[in-house]
Formats: sequence, structure tokens, C-alpha cells
Amino acid sequence: MLLLGFSSGLPLALTASTLQAWATVEGVSLQDIGFLTLVGTAYTLKFLWAPLVDRYVPPFLGRRRGWMAVTQVLLAVGIACMALLSPGGHLGALALVAVIVAFLSATQDIAFDAYSTDVLHKEERGAGAAVKVLGYRLAMLVSGGLALILADSWLGWRATYFLMAVLMLLCVIGTLWGPEPEHPAPPPRSLSKAVTEPLHEFFSRRGALTVLLLIVLYKLGDAFAGALSTTFLLRGAGFTPTEVGTVNKVLGLASTIVGVLAGGELLARLGLYRSLMLFGLLQAVSNLGYWVVAVAPHHIYTMGVAVALENLCGGMGTAAFVALVMALCKQEFSATQFALLSALSAVGRTYLAGPLTPVLVGTLGWPNFFLITVVIALPGLLLLWLRRSDIRALDRDTA
Repeated sequence: MLLLGFSSGLPLALTASTLQAWATVEGVSLQDIGFLTLVGTAYTLKFLWAPLVDRYVPPFLGRRRGWMAVTQVLLAVGIACMALLSPGGHLGALALVAVIVAFLSATQDIAFDAYSTDVLHKEERGAGAAVKVLGYRLAMLVSGGLALILADSWLGWRATYFLMAVLMLLCVIGTLWGPEPEHPAPPPRSLSKAVTEPLHEFFSRRGALTVLLLIVLYKLGDAFAGALSTTFLLRGAGFTPTEVGTVNKVLGLASTIVGVLAGGELLARLGLYRSLMLFGLLQAVSNLGYWVVAVAPHHIYTMGVAVALENLCGGMGTAAFVALVMALCKQEFSATQFALLSALSAVGRTYLAGPLTPVLVGTLGWPNFFLITVVIALPGLLLLWLRRSDIRALDRDTA
């Protein structure tokens, strides 16, 4: 899970923040850099071709690992191709290759999410989700922060992208090392059934719509608090970019790692429902740290504690949330159902928190806004409590 999580997270920054930094250094216009943000659309739309991953089985390594190996090799080739181009001289071609890399990365995510759902036993879901997220975060640090340092001070941009391509190719080791699920489910009998049966199976469950609503609401308060957190620390609290960057990169990452590992450990002991409720409450309360920063005297230690607590509790919540999505997926359709549920989980962050946060901040001011984020988290916790019997049933299910 750690190696495969690393493989899943490595391409993301290379087609997003690191690519934008490369374009900025080479003097690409702001308008064209803004255009590059569309490269990652595949991550949002991956549910559209997830049924293909469910339906068709590569001729080697099984239904899940076969797709993972193919995409990992093609990703290494794609990232190496990006290294042969440059934003200053070949922006259009580079953007096209980046789109292909993002598509392959999203396809790898589909197969990996399905594989982790299929291969982990019920009692392993918490730890598996935690280590999976840990690998993903470490990869983002390597292809984001470390790649910028290497490109700026040591290797240059092209050599850095070649190095990332080599790391991507080495990730195939994780796929070859990984075991097959003990009881692999057969693929759907046709592509049409691969599209329709996952939906029919899910919506035939009791309370399916409220479970979908829970997926949207569970991390909504966390999404609102984090939507403009960097802007708040810079503009609202008056910290310097160096202070914010250092605290976010060091304390933020370390706290997230501790959070996901602690969350996985506690989930195994507490069970899915109690973990979701406890971590959800902690997520909500941790938003008050930003409220303290907004009303307290300016001090970097106050900001550091707030960022650490928010990332710690958010990491715990993420571990439990990923375990919930795993538990909701039926093995036969795990690629399609996981892709659909993960896309749905982004609805609150993308279409609610993103557009509404500036409006709320402008109307209420920063201190009151962070108080409101605690309230925004409560409907998800209430719905979780109302569906507690269904969540506990997932814990009892050994299928």
C-alpha cells in the first residue's frame, strides 16, 4: 500500500504545481499558466471510464495489478516525454503530453483504489487506508517540494522530470510485489453491465441516497476551513510567505502523516462508526484553531499549533473516510463504485467550499467564518449518527 500509494501520488504535482512553477520560471504568460490548470480534469472525470477497468482484464497480473502495471510503465514514458519539451518553447505539445499523463494517472488511481478495496481484509482497511494516504502524501512532497529544489539548485527542470520518470518506473516493483485478492470477483459480463450494474447494485441498498449525502457532507466543514487557509494566513493574519510555506510544508505534512497513521491504528480498535464520529468531531473542533489565529495577537507559534491540529485531525478523518468508501464498494464493481464515490466526495470541496468561502468571508469576516465552518460540519455528523446502524453493518460484513 505504501509503494502503490507513492506511485499514485507521484504524477499529480508533475502535471499541476510543479509544471506551473516550470512555466513561471520560463516566463510563460499568466493567462497560459491559468490554462494549464485544466490539465488535471481527468482526475475529476475518471468515473467515466472506470467501467472499462472493471470490465476488461489485461493478459497478465490479474484484473487490478495488470492495469496498474500498464499505466505505471506508460506514465514513466509520458513523464520522460515531458522532460524532452519545455514550457517556453513547446507549451502546446507539453500541455498535450501533460493531459495524457494526467489521464494515465487517473486510470492508475482507478485500478489502485479498486485493488486496495479488493485485497484488504475488513480488519486491515483502517491501516491500509492510512498507509495508502501516507504514500500518496510522500509522493506529492517528492514531486512537488523536492522537485522544485532539485530543478532550481541542482539538476534543472528536464533532468528533474527524467528523475521522476525513473522513480515512476521503479513503482512497478510495488505492483509486482503485491498479492492477488484471495477471492477475486469475476468481471462484469459485458461493458453495458459494467456501466449499469454498479449503479443498480448501489442504489438497491437501503438508504443509498442518504449514504451518498454523507459522502458529500462528512468533510465539508474541513473543506470550507481549508479552501482559503493560505490566503487567510497571508492576508488575514499577516504572516510572510516564508513563514506560511515553512509551517505548511514541515508541520502540516508531519501532522498529516501522524494523523493518518494514528487514524488507521484507532480505526482498527474503535471500529468504523466510532472512528468516523470521533474523527469528524475532531475535524470540526480543529477549525477553531484558525479562529484563535484570527483573534489572538500575531505570533507564529499560534499559527503553527493551529496548522498542526487542523492537519492532524484532517488526516485522521481522511483515513476513516477512505476506509468507509472501501467498505461501501462491492468487489465485482469496486473500480467503478470507488471512482464514483470519490468523485462525489469532491463535490463539496469543488462546488460548495470553493465558490462560497469568499462570499462568507466577505460577509462575516475571518473570525466568524471559522466559527461557521464548525457549524457546517455538524449536518454530516448528524447524518452519520442517523445511519449508525448501516455503518456498523459495514464493519460486521466480512465479504
